Amino acid sequence: MPDASTTAATPDLSRYADLYADATALLTGWTPTGPAAAAARNRTLELLSAGPVAMSRSHRAGHVTASALVLDATGGRVLLCLHGKFRKWVQLGGHCEPGDRTLAGAALREATEESGITDLVVDPTPIDVDIHPVACQGGSLHYDVRFAVFAPAGAVERVSDESEALGWFPADRLPEPLADATAQLVAPALAALRRAGR
Repeated sequence: MPDASTTAATPDLSRYADLYADATALLTGWTPTGPAAAAARNRTLELLSAGPVAMSRSHRAGHVTASALVLDATGGRVLLCLHGKFRKWVQLGGHCEPGDRTLAGAALREATEESGITDLVVDPTPIDVDIHPVACQGGSLHYDVRFAVFAPAGAVERVSDESEALGWFPADRLPEPLADATAQLVAPALAALRRAGR
């Protein structure tokens, strides 16, 4: 008979099947924005060889996450949150959930939940992939796939439980302390905004 403590913590991996398939196809076909992103993409594809478990936060070796750099309607400002645990300004994002069908959808869900802004629009092409250590599951890695998200004109943000503050900042004058690799998202996010014709 299986150990109840082991089976209780095991997620239903079939609920991650669509998300896993999307992540694998998306990253296989993605042209990285630079050498660091290419290396992170390749390592993420290696992680995905473990199967759908790589999408679940229960995978202690690391798991895929999704984040979003939110731009205002003009592209002149970016929305960042002051993360409650890390005490740094960072883009919005977090863990994938079993109901997420695509990585872009996961990034959009996280951005909407954390900003309180409705009618956000996500560009489905990643702007970066980054791997960084985190404290969840007693120490793990986040294989973070990052997207550009566009806010409607007049968008008003609302602080969530996961952040101490939200703020719009000029794209060329980001606040301190800033999380590593957040500044490098601005140029590819602005390029995505131009491609989208916004």
